[in-house]
Amino acid sequence: MPIELKILAWGCVLALVHIFAAVRVKTQQYGTKWNMGARDEDLPPLNPLAGRLARAQANYFETFPIVIAAVLIDQAAGLLGPSTAIGALLWLGARIVYLPLYAMGVPVVRTLAFLVSCIGIVMLLWPALMTAFH
Repeated sequence: MPIELKILAWGCVLALVHIFAAVRVKTQQYGTKWNMGARDEDLPPLNPLAGRLARAQANYFETFPIVIAAVLIDQAAGLLGPSTAIGALLWLGARIVYLPLYAMGVPVVRTLAFLVSCIGIVMLLWPALMTAFH
């Protein structure tokens, strides 16, 4: 299996980490009854950690579909290669680093990690975009 597809699988694992980290901290704040209920009631704002984890999760799920599409396009078109492998690795590594940085409230380095993940996405998209213009 190509490394890019393996990275998608690990990206799915990271998605679960995001989900469970965010809900665990929310449950600590709002309680088990909230977690097991319909969650219809109005609640106080999230505490800072829970808020950061929720925002990190939202950010992850804004970019993960783009990575999935890019890898699948590259795979289907036979465009996988060293640059797409590096792009996928950059994306995953940066996203792994991003979560704890965001959770700890580290401002500038977190943004740099996000930018590195975006570079990885561009590296994944680049072969398909270049092929589309030929």
